[in-house]
Amino acid sequence: QVQLVESGGGLVQAGGSLRLSCAASGRTFNDYVMGWFRQAPGKERVFVAAISWNALSTYYADSVKGRFTISRDNAKNTVYLQMNSLKPEDTAVYYCAASRYSSIYSDRYKYGYWGQGTQVTVSS
Repeated sequence: QVQLVESGGGLVQAGGSLRLSCAASGRTFNDYVMGWFRQAPGKERVFVAAISWNALSTYYADSVKGRFTISRDNAKNTVYLQMNSLKPEDTAVYYCAASRYSSIYSDRYKYGYWGQGTQVTVSS
Protein backbone atom coordinates (compact mmCIF):
# COMPACT_ATOMS: atom_id res chain seq x y z
CA GLN A 1 0.00 0.00 0.00
CA VAL A 2 1.23 3.51 -0.78
CA GLN A 3 -0.38 6.85 -0.03
CA LEU A 4 0.07 9.79 -2.38
CA VAL A 5 -0.51 13.48 -1.67
CA GLU A 6 -0.22 16.11 -4.40
CA SER A 7 0.49 19.79 -3.90
CA GLY A 8 1.53 22.82 -5.89
CA GLY A 9 -1.53 23.47 -7.99
CA GLY A 10 -3.03 26.91 -8.44
CA LEU A 11 -4.02 29.67 -10.82
CA VAL A 12 -1.48 30.91 -13.34
CA GLN A 13 -1.56 33.00 -16.49
CA ALA A 14 -0.88 31.48 -19.87
CA GLY A 15 2.85 31.22 -20.45
CA GLY A 16 3.56 30.83 -16.77
CA SER A 17 4.97 27.93 -14.79
CA LEU A 18 4.00 25.70 -11.88
CA ARG A 19 5.70 22.81 -10.15
CA LEU A 20 3.58 20.02 -8.77
CA SER A 21 4.83 17.72 -6.04
CA CYS A 22 3.60 14.31 -4.97
CA ALA A 23 4.73 12.95 -1.62
CA ALA A 24 4.51 9.21 -1.10
CA SER A 25 4.33 7.22 2.11
CA GLY A 26 3.88 3.58 2.90
CA ARG A 27 5.77 0.95 0.93
CA THR A 28 9.18 1.53 -0.62
CA PHE A 29 8.86 4.45 -3.01
CA ASN A 30 11.50 3.27 -5.43
CA ASP A 31 9.55 0.05 -6.06
CA TYR A 32 7.16 2.09 -8.18
CA VAL A 33 6.95 3.66 -11.57
CA MET A 34 5.35 7.06 -10.97
CA GLY A 35 3.00 8.90 -13.27
CA TRP A 36 1.03 12.10 -13.63
CA PHE A 37 -2.43 12.19 -15.17
CA ARG A 38 -4.95 14.98 -15.59
CA GLN A 39 -8.68 15.28 -15.91
CA ALA A 40 -10.50 18.28 -17.31
CA PRO A 41 -14.19 18.88 -16.53
CA GLY A 42 -16.40 16.48 -18.45
CA LYS A 43 -13.44 14.59 -19.89
CA GLU A 44 -11.64 11.36 -19.13
CA ARG A 45 -8.48 11.16 -17.08
CA VAL A 46 -5.51 11.15 -19.45
CA PHE A 47 -1.82 10.43 -19.23
CA VAL A 48 0.64 13.30 -18.86
CA ALA A 49 4.03 11.86 -17.92
CA ALA A 50 5.74 8.93 -16.20
CA ILE A 51 9.15 8.09 -14.79
CA SER A 52 10.90 4.82 -14.02
CA TRP A 53 11.91 3.84 -10.51
CA ASN A 54 15.53 4.91 -11.08
CA ALA A 55 14.62 8.06 -13.07
CA LEU A 56 16.55 6.82 -16.10
CA SER A 57 13.46 6.63 -18.28
CA THR A 58 10.70 9.17 -18.79
CA TYR A 59 7.71 9.28 -21.09
CA TYR A 60 5.44 12.18 -22.03
CA ALA A 61 2.17 12.77 -23.75
CA ASP A 62 2.67 14.59 -27.05
CA SER A 63 0.61 17.50 -25.77
CA VAL A 64 3.14 18.33 -23.03
CA LYS A 65 6.42 17.19 -24.58
CA GLY A 66 9.01 19.94 -24.42
CA ARG A 67 7.02 21.94 -21.85
CA PHE A 68 6.67 19.59 -18.88
CA THR A 69 9.39 17.69 -17.03
CA ILE A 70 8.86 14.81 -14.64
CA SER A 71 11.47 14.01 -12.02
CA ARG A 72 11.75 12.15 -8.74
CA ASP A 73 13.80 12.20 -5.56
CA ASN A 74 13.76 8.73 -4.03
CA ALA A 75 15.48 9.99 -0.88
CA LYS A 76 12.50 12.30 -0.30
CA ASN A 77 9.84 9.89 -1.60
CA THR A 78 8.65 12.62 -3.92
CA VAL A 79 7.89 12.96 -7.61
CA TYR A 80 7.63 16.31 -9.35
CA LEU A 81 6.05 17.74 -12.46
CA GLN A 82 7.59 20.99 -13.68
CA MET A 83 5.14 22.68 -16.02
CA ASN A 84 6.37 25.54 -18.20
CA SER A 85 4.74 27.54 -21.00
CA LEU A 86 1.34 26.68 -19.63
CA LYS A 87 -1.70 26.96 -21.87
CA PRO A 88 -5.39 27.30 -21.01
CA GLU A 89 -5.92 23.76 -22.33
CA ASP A 90 -3.64 22.50 -19.54
CA THR A 91 -6.39 23.41 -17.05
CA ALA A 92 -7.37 20.24 -15.18
CA VAL A 93 -7.12 18.36 -11.93
CA TYR A 94 -3.70 16.72 -11.88
CA TYR A 95 -3.28 13.32 -10.25
CA CYS A 96 -0.18 11.51 -9.13
CA ALA A 97 -0.20 7.71 -9.49
CA ALA A 98 2.01 4.75 -8.67
CA SER A 99 2.46 1.54 -10.61
CA ARG A 100 4.11 -1.74 -9.58
CA TYR A 101 4.78 -2.66 -13.21
CA SER A 102 8.45 -2.51 -14.17
CA SER A 103 7.79 -0.71 -17.45
CA ILE A 104 6.43 2.77 -17.95
CA TYR A 105 2.81 2.81 -19.09
CA SER A 106 0.50 5.55 -20.23
CA ASP A 107 -2.46 3.28 -19.46
CA ARG A 108 -4.13 4.54 -16.29
CA TYR A 109 -5.31 1.01 -15.47
CA LYS A 110 -1.68 -0.01 -14.88
CA TYR A 111 -1.57 2.33 -11.89
CA GLY A 112 -2.95 0.95 -8.66
CA TYR A 113 -2.51 3.92 -6.34
CA TRP A 114 -3.74 7.47 -6.78
CA GLY A 115 -3.58 10.78 -4.97
CA GLN A 116 -6.56 13.04 -4.39
CA GLY A 117 -5.57 15.49 -7.13
CA THR A 118 -4.58 19.14 -7.28
CA GLN A 119 -6.30 21.78 -9.41
CA VAL A 120 -4.33 23.64 -12.06
CA THR A 121 -6.06 26.56 -13.76
CA VAL A 122 -4.43 28.47 -16.60
CA SER A 123 -6.05 31.76 -17.54
CA SER A 124 -5.76 33.26 -21.02
